[in-house]
Amino acid sequence: MELTILARVLFRRWWLVAAPVALSGALVIVGLIGEPATSAAGFSAQIRYSAAQELILPQRDGDYQDVWLASELTVNAFSDWVRSGSFRDEIAEWLADPAIDMARLGIAADNARSIGVIYLGHSSAESLQRIAEAAMAVLGSRNQTYFPQLGGQPAQVTILDQPVITPAPPPLTNRVAPILRLGLGLFIGLVLAYLAEYLDLRIHHKDDLQKLGLHVLGAIPRHLR
Repeated sequence: MELTILARVLFRRWWLVAAPVALSGALVIVGLIGEPATSAAGFSAQIRYSAAQELILPQRDGDYQDVWLASELTVNAFSDWVRSGSFRDEIAEWLADPAIDMARLGIAADNARSIGVIYLGHSSAESLQRIAEAAMAVLGSRNQTYFPQLGGQPAQVTILDQPVITPAPPPLTNRVAPILRLGLGLFIGLVLAYLAEYLDLRIHHKDDLQKLGLHVLGAIPRHLR
């Protein structure tokens, strides 16, 4: 019964539901057309590398698990360094170019055992390319400054993948915004339809009479009116 009433209200007030949805759809289309060709989220690149302290290994038997563990700990320490402000400062000093806006640079890092990954993001593809090159240079030549356990000698760093600049995906909020706008339009339309139905005191159906406590003795079909 409730579904029948719901369908009846929507059939009578469909235009109140459709109007906000149509307006929301128009705003979505205008937003998509007016969106700039470049990615609003900018560009991203990642650098995969391995690192290990330079060791003078004596002749011995064994599987050298301690050497692999030392490499893992080195990369883990490097990941923490990359996230610090000092790594950003080293990149800026290496570039020495005020035209590159370092405030727009995003840096993140992670590692899986002996493999480290640096994630870089910037609004300019050209600037990001130069920043990535500087990051690799700093990573391999300045690490001994921040880790005394290296004894003043830089750890050996091997770049596994040359960074490739790619457009960064738009933020999740941008991707779901059109759906949210259409959903909001539908919600507003339903509210308007039921509000109009509630305020309408006219009789549209025999059920309206029954709600008033009146008995319906008969009804004239619509095609005979």
